[in-house]
Amino acid sequence: MATTERAQEATAGSDVPEVGRLAYDLSAKKVGVLMGEWAGRYMLRPLEGGREWDAVNVRPVTAREELSARLAVKNSGDRWRK
Repeated sequence: MATTERAQEATAGSDVPEVGRLAYDLSAKKVGVLMGEWAGRYMLRPLEGGREWDAVNVRPVTAREELSARLAVKNSGDRWRK
């Protein structure tokens, strides 16, 4: 079975989060804010802001993934505030 088919099966039973909610990009293996959907592609933006990226397979984040992503943003901001 191809990797793409496995990824599609993984998202087949799951709901896609609402726009503005956090989503996990299965291809890039990272969390982003879902900005919209167009032609079967999802646009995600990093939590700390920045350039959007396109994703084909997304799923809602788990509580652990959300906490980890938010903590990473918080920690990266503290590093530069000295």
